[in-house]
Amino acid sequence: MGTSNWSSVTEFILVGFPNLRGFHTLFFALLLLIYLFTIFGNVLIFTVIRSDARLHTPMYFFISILSFLEIWYTAATIPKMLSNLLSKRKSISFTGCLLQTYFFHSLGATECYLLTAMAYDRYLAICNSLRYPAIMTPKMCTQLAAGCWICGFMCPVIEVILVSKLPFCGPNEIQHIFCDFPPLLSLACTDTSINVLVDFIVNAFIILVTFLFIMVSYIKIIKAILKIRTAEGRKKAFSTCAAHLTVVLLFFGSIIFMYVRLKKSYSLDYDRAFAVIYAVLTPSVNPVIYSLRNKEILNAIKRKILQKEVVNSSAQP
Repeated sequence: MGTSNWSSVTEFILVGFPNLRGFHTLFFALLLLIYLFTIFGNVLIFTVIRSDARLHTPMYFFISILSFLEIWYTAATIPKMLSNLLSKRKSISFTGCLLQTYFFHSLGATECYLLTAMAYDRYLAICNSLRYPAIMTPKMCTQLAAGCWICGFMCPVIEVILVSKLPFCGPNEIQHIFCDFPPLLSLACTDTSINVLVDFIVNAFIILVTFLFIMVSYIKIIKAILKIRTAEGRKKAFSTCAAHLTVVLLFFGSIIFMYVRLKKSYSLDYDRAFAVIYAVLTPSVNPVIYSLRNKEILNAIKRKILQKEVVNSSAQP
């Protein structure tokens, strides 16, 4: 089919959650609350870490970068989801759909690489503690973080280019809560087996390779922790890894089932459910995991509150 065929579709309709019926307003309020909590929590963690000199270590540097990333990761999809819940016409332009897909996958790939860099940091800190300060210098941390962002934003380029060249000449309703490769491929008016194969190869490389690296790192970390003689030492060593490992299992557990597959999609409800987990719920629990379960960040937040109270009290006549 020629270019004129796919150009007949200039916008898509995001079906979203068709089974909500009369609960759209309630779901909008719930989603908005989760989104605001996610933004506030990640901004708080990022600000506290960057402003507290006690937290200027490699581990907290990567946590601050992860929090910064989560702000943009959720911004790629949730605002549009919120507007669609209150709008009768849930449309998005062809270009807007491709851009949303690109940024969502770029930021998702960046998170995969960043979680891998964080696992490498924990591996060096526990398994190679003597050389750790010499290896994980501020320059090294910055280079690792920059590499994660650059690689992440390069990964989906091929997929987006291939999708942009597909003919879309029929139905324009995307049976999903946001634009994504699987639901877009199901609307194409031609064979998309090449696209599905490319998606599988790219996603398998990004997700499975990084997840394997993380798991190998943690196997070595656990072996090193078990060799520590005191129970207090083992507890302290594992506590520095517990939050990161929890985030890894939540994030990778959902995206592996969603994207590492040789078919366009599973059931629509299945895809929507997992999309909510990795696009909405996982970013919202990260601030809880990294703040409520981390004494250093909690103490830093308390110090900021006390400093603010002191400043306010001294400013009063």
